[in-house]
Parts: sequence; C-alpha cells; structure tokens
Amino acid sequence: MANILETERERKPRSTALKRPDRLFELIQILRDGRLHRGKDMANRLGVSQRTIYRDMETLIASGIPVEGERGLGYMMTAPITLPPINLTLTELEALHLGLSVVARAADDELKDAAKTLSDKVDSLLPEDRAAPATGWGFAVYPFAAAARGFVHMAPLRAAIRSRRKVRITYATTIKKGSHRTIRPLQMEYWGRVWSLTSWCEMREDFRVFRVDRIQTLDVSFDTFQEEPGKSLADYLSQSDPANT
Repeated sequence: MANILETERERKPRSTALKRPDRLFELIQILRDGRLHRGKDMANRLGVSQRTIYRDMETLIASGIPVEGERGLGYMMTAPITLPPINLTLTELEALHLGLSVVARAADDELKDAAKTLSDKVDSLLPEDRAAPATGWGFAVYPFAAAARGFVHMAPLRAAIRSRRKVRITYATTIKKGSHRTIRPLQMEYWGRVWSLTSWCEMREDFRVFRVDRIQTLDVSFDTFQEEPGKSLADYLSQSDPANT
C-alpha cells in the first residue's frame, strides 16, 4: 500500500512550486531510472513551465550531471550519480571524493592501495547491472580524477566570491580550448559529480555556469565589483523562478 501511495503521489503534479535547488534535485530523481523523459511531462509533474525545465536541464548538463537530450525530444540520464542505500549527502560525497583523491596521491603505497580498494568497495554498492561497463564510481572513471582537477581552484574562487573580486580564467569546453574570460564569480555549487561556478561573464554580457574542473588557468584580479541590477546572484536565480516564467 505504501508503494502504491508513493507512486500516486509522484504522478500528481505539484500544487506549489519548488525552490530551484529542490527542483533540480527532483529532476535528478526523475531521471535516475535511465528512461527518456519529455520536458512537457517533467514540467507538469513539477508544476512549472517547459521553459523552466529546459533551463534547468541546461544547468544540470553544464554542471557535469550525466544527462543527454534536447528540447522537443526529451532527456535521460546515462550514468548513476548516487549511492543508494547509503544515501550520502552531497557534502559527504564531496568529502569522500576529496579524501580519496588526496590519499591516492600519497607517497605511501599502502595508503594508495587502500584508497583504490575503498573506491572499488564504494563502486560495488551500486545496484545497477554490474555486467555493464564501469561508468559510475570506479576509481579512475568517476569523479575522483575529474573533481580533483578543480580542487586547486577552490580556495581562490571562494576567496574571490567573498571579496567580490573579478577573476580571469582560461576555460576549456568540449569543443573549444583556451577561451579567455573575465568573470564575476557569484556562487559555487556541487552536483554529485563536479563543482560548478555561476558567474557573470563580461565577454558574453550574460550569466554563465562554468565547470571548475575545466578551468585551465585562474588569476584573481585586484579589480572588485559591486552588485549591479541584472548582474547579481539574485538576478540569476530569479531567471529560474517559476513565478517569473
């Protein structure tokens, strides 16, 4: 009976709009079954517009979540990003990734081996078909290597956000390498796979979300910035507020 009630509850559209972080989390839960989901169906389920869903999906994809798809066709998740039944929080996952990455680079071979076996044990907890290629939490494939590339930038980015200093970066996308940008860093978020940086990009004159692990070089400028209408974090978040769509 509990399972039936849960299923019916999930199918019923929400009467009150979720806050954006909660909505993104709900989208991840919807996509976890690996099936193709239409933007229209997800919008009805979460009680928002299709345009909001499209923006949310772009954010998830830019943040490193393994989602593929496009408007009009639908979206699906291509790899697992959670560890049921452990149900770790994102902060706990961050600590796990960071700790194993650091230990894996230790001089002590015994500790390196321990980090590798611990990673394998974490991977073995996944309920997915183990005969499938390892695309989840394997030591070499999942986030430990990718996330570690961004660790070097974490401290200066946090400091730049607090002091409101502009940052000059060289950024690599999947199709272009070495794009030079001057940005106003606004917020860092973790999506269970990589860290993302929400910024105001002065070259594009618009908000941009960058994957921290794809930042090649970073230089914190002495130039500071003040909040301006249309360029603040609040403005960015309001763009995805269902009340404004």
